[in-house]
Amino acid sequence: MVVATGTASGKSLAYLAPVLSALVDGAQAPNGRGATTLYLAPTKALAADQRRAVRDLAAPLGNAVRPAVYDGDTPVEEREWVRQYANHVLTNPDMLHRGILPAHPRWSSFLRALRYVVIDECHTYRGVFGSHVAQVLRRLRRLCARYGSQPVFLLASATASDPAAAASRLTGVPVIEITDDASPRGEVVFALWEPPLLTELRGEKGAPVRRTATAETADLLTDLVVQGVRTVAFVRSRRGAELISVITQERLAEVDRSLPRRVAAYRGGYLPEERRALERALHSGELLGLAATTALELGVDVSGLDAVLITGYPGTRASLWQQAGRAGRSGQGALAVLVARDDPLDTYLVHHPEALFRQPVEATVLDPDNPYVLAPHLCAAAEELPLTEADLELFGPTTEELLPQLEAAKLLRRRASGWHWTRRERASDLTDIRGGGGRPVQIVEASTGRLLGTVDESAAHTTVHEGAVHLHQGRTYLVQHLDLEGSAALVEAADPPFSTTARDTTSISILETETEIPWGSARLCFGSVEVTNQVVSYLRRKLITGEVLGEAKLDLPPRTLRTRAVWWTVTEDQLDEARINPEILGGALHAAEHASIGMLPLFATCDRWDIGGVSVPLHPDTLLPTVFVYDGHPGGAGFAERAFHTARAWLTATRDAIAACECEAGCPSCIQSPKCGNGNDPLHKRGAIRLLTRLLSESPQDAPAPDPS
Repeated sequence: MVVATGTASGKSLAYLAPVLSALVDGAQAPNGRGATTLYLAPTKALAADQRRAVRDLAAPLGNAVRPAVYDGDTPVEEREWVRQYANHVLTNPDMLHRGILPAHPRWSSFLRALRYVVIDECHTYRGVFGSHVAQVLRRLRRLCARYGSQPVFLLASATASDPAAAASRLTGVPVIEITDDASPRGEVVFALWEPPLLTELRGEKGAPVRRTATAETADLLTDLVVQGVRTVAFVRSRRGAELISVITQERLAEVDRSLPRRVAAYRGGYLPEERRALERALHSGELLGLAATTALELGVDVSGLDAVLITGYPGTRASLWQQAGRAGRSGQGALAVLVARDDPLDTYLVHHPEALFRQPVEATVLDPDNPYVLAPHLCAAAEELPLTEADLELFGPTTEELLPQLEAAKLLRRRASGWHWTRRERASDLTDIRGGGGRPVQIVEASTGRLLGTVDESAAHTTVHEGAVHLHQGRTYLVQHLDLEGSAALVEAADPPFSTTARDTTSISILETETEIPWGSARLCFGSVEVTNQVVSYLRRKLITGEVLGEAKLDLPPRTLRTRAVWWTVTEDQLDEARINPEILGGALHAAEHASIGMLPLFATCDRWDIGGVSVPLHPDTLLPTVFVYDGHPGGAGFAERAFHTARAWLTATRDAIAACECEAGCPSCIQSPKCGNGNDPLHKRGAIRLLTRLLSESPQDAPAPDPS
């Protein structure tokens, strides 16, 4: 069953009532341990918060309910107690994948008695991460069946589109949905805030420059903290969270020297003791303001908050309402402010509020059958228990095709009893279910050897390259050396007056066209592609204005990605009709590509950083002008497929967003991209509008929806 209702609507109580009842009844059973339950949260912070809630609620029940957190921060000496005696274990999918399922013989008494599996904030399991979690849950179900249990799955979600279908795809079992939200709540005043133009500055190609959302949020947070308003500012990036806290602390020091210590940053990559200290300070009210990444979006009880600042559209309407719902959790009125970034989608939304307030939340996109996702889980399952013919249906239709490939790669060996894992290393270590892959890169202070934190290997080239600015707990560091083989970045404390942004080059080739539909003489296609990307340099930018100060070259190896893409082509006749000559063709295609990437999160549950794009005036595979938008994960994440099936609405919104922008020749609010590897050159705004208008004039209705089966 899935309960999909708004923030603070009582979902926790809905699943805790049956869970605690089962534990109390089980404690009276003569078989010793009694019933057990498992709670899965997407973040460690949420699991720790839920343990506090369970302890408070179960306090009158004595020793009948024994909750314990089991994650990467759990001390080794406590882990055996959790395995043997805890009956309500709170963990996350990562630990289930790496720590519990591979060691299932040691968890046998727990799994044998497992009655309920609670999956909290299940709407967050989307894209590649969600696809991995879906296969982890299938491995859990397989082991439970081996030990004779068949647990009931209880899922909690923010309001979502078709939650039963999404939850069923995640768990692999039929799901009933509860969506009627009758909970009382205080009034929330929701403001859409567009930072002002900086008339004295001009950006790339003379484009107008807006004040950054980061600087604007820091000003708002400062004002609210001065007035004693308890506020969380949600920020998209780790660097953004650190910057907002630093700027806010500096401005508060000018007002009252006691206030800066009441503001902090909260993000992933901190050491466990740092995270716990911040969570305690937030709960106690010691902190008045917090600049946080999405780790605090998810259900953590921060009751007593008066305001929420959202720095840039968080990518989905579900996340927007989840973040806004952090304020006013005790029933009092609250304030939520969406501060728009200089970005096509943010600009579109502040000028088209109906796209936020009059539209349902998005469908959750995940693909458990992605072979890049499924293959390592088949290996992990085979290590846990040899795979048999009876398991094929559980893991999905792609399994039968993959097993011979895994045999050929000498990862699995078939015997009479089934398929066996052949290696010495643990199969669960083959993959990072968060989709990053590879070993995390450790960030080390060169002069002291102190470990500051980690960054995903997939992000290392762009975030901790030599010369990059790295922020940690309000302190600024410069990266001195990135050791890719040793997975370490050496940094030194510094105070540069700039931030850094990586630049890259990208090429793409078509491997297979799976679906193709005509738009007049144009073509809209979906299929498999290979993308080659290389970070080649980085820009230094002023902190507040984003003005470019200079560029430095980098020597990093290229990376290759096999993934899925949507692409469209146009013919010479269509270009002539749109009045696009060869001089402006590259700029028109490039501008349309940028804007379409910026708008896709309105139609698919993705972030613009989850997808990429390439535009080519003459692509060698199509022999036509072509624009590609691809998933930024191996094997794809479902975003490009969603774009294909909503192409007409998606590209119409793209054209409208470009046309509605007040700038003359293009700016970050319409066609310039913050992650463009070519420095936003060339771009042609009016050409993009004419090109998209011509393309859409012959487009059919949206492509047929994919078969939900």
